[in-house]
Amino acid sequence: MNLLNFSQENPLLFTQALFWIFFAIVLLFYAPIRNRLKARHIYLFLFSLFFYYMSSGRFVILLLLVTLLTFLIGKAIFICKTDKSKKFFVGLGVILNILFLAYFKYAYFIVDLINTHFTTNIKVIDYIALFSNNTFGTQFSIDKIILPVGISFYIFQAISYLVDIKRERLNKQPSFLDFAFYLSFFPQLVAGPIVRANEFLPQLEKPYSLSKREFSWSLFFILNGLIKKIIISDYISVNFVDRVFEMPQMYSAFENLMAVYGYALQIYCDFSGYTDIAIALALLLGFRLPSNFNSPYKSHNITDFWRRWHISLSSWLKDYLYISLGGNRKGKFRRYINLLLTMLIGGLWHGANLRFVIWGGLHGIALIFDKLIQSLTNIFEKKAFFRFISALVTFHFVCFCWIFFRANNSDTAFILISKIFSHYDLELIPTIINSYWKPLSIIVIGYAIHWLNDKAKTGIRETFIKTPIVLQLLAAVLTAILLYQFKTADIQAFIYFQF
Repeated sequence: MNLLNFSQENPLLFTQALFWIFFAIVLLFYAPIRNRLKARHIYLFLFSLFFYYMSSGRFVILLLLVTLLTFLIGKAIFICKTDKSKKFFVGLGVILNILFLAYFKYAYFIVDLINTHFTTNIKVIDYIALFSNNTFGTQFSIDKIILPVGISFYIFQAISYLVDIKRERLNKQPSFLDFAFYLSFFPQLVAGPIVRANEFLPQLEKPYSLSKREFSWSLFFILNGLIKKIIISDYISVNFVDRVFEMPQMYSAFENLMAVYGYALQIYCDFSGYTDIAIALALLLGFRLPSNFNSPYKSHNITDFWRRWHISLSSWLKDYLYISLGGNRKGKFRRYINLLLTMLIGGLWHGANLRFVIWGGLHGIALIFDKLIQSLTNIFEKKAFFRFISALVTFHFVCFCWIFFRANNSDTAFILISKIFSHYDLELIPTIINSYWKPLSIIVIGYAIHWLNDKAKTGIRETFIKTPIVLQLLAAVLTAILLYQFKTADIQAFIYFQF
């Protein structure tokens, strides 16, 4: 990798040694300025831009454009005296941000719909690249619109900023530097958690603080996140899950079933692993980010699942979409429609494809079902046996939905489902286990750790935190050696980079 130039084949990731060299350099020069607020914000903002450039190339310009437009519109909302004018500028800001997202993320989806329903033959052209080539003499390809890394996350943060001004959750406008730093803060820039302005901006006025306990906590979660990503998620992905999902018809019913369980663990370890690292990095820099996962496969129903899975997105959808649609204020029927619409849009947020809409729709229907039988479940969940059955059913429903999320297309998803519900040749299962014993063993171990009770997990974490710092650093070195042994030859980008 050229150390100062973006490479599309080799973007800068948390799982690369080069990133940790960069971060060590950042910390080295950060130490003298950490309590000089303006200097630290300029410093971290510039590094965040560099990180995004190394992750997404020229799209750093798009990030700056979104930042500038959102800041100016936010300033207009602060200045406005009437509710009507504030609503106008909030609407303008939301529409502009959605247009950016729609152009880069949904252009192909929209064009395909038009071509299908009106028998047209419209071709997708990157008009922004064409404009740049004609105006500035650049040589960008215009035949394909490339999705910028993390665009969904910083667009959602920009929208929440504008709405929060209107809702008076922010009592003063930040400087452009502070807002730009908030929107581009590199630990959570490309895959969350989605951070609210009213949670992050007040921290910019506080001096740096990091206790010994917080340092150890951060080190634990960095190692935890890397183990989740490289040893669990990447390994089972490359050595088992991807093979089955690529051609499910070539594998047995048992292999297809194990691949679904494997993917459920893979996506959790991949995404929560990123979040663990992001929150820990932010804490080392003196900033506190919200939690994003809480053992989601322990959920007793789908409502509980969405309180535990991608918490920052589910709370964003609730506050800025579900409530804006009317929430539960207009009767039960309208409440159920709002739930379904919220989850359909949440599915579409993940990708411009019918399978994501199906995934979101299934979760929406399940949420409605939860509300319909809530009084019954409140009685049953007091019994340990029914809580176990409910958790088991919820887990398998979530796994079923993941099939549509992961499959390359809807046809592949239905093939995989039909294979799972076909005949199981029990005599073949020992041979399959013997052939894939390594990835299957990691799947079993991964779930065993995930389903540990909270007391046991807290005990492991606290034991590490109370260990002398020398032993913690030794554990970090040994973990790095172990990670190197598991690391695959090809770079495995975090799954949520594509969203």
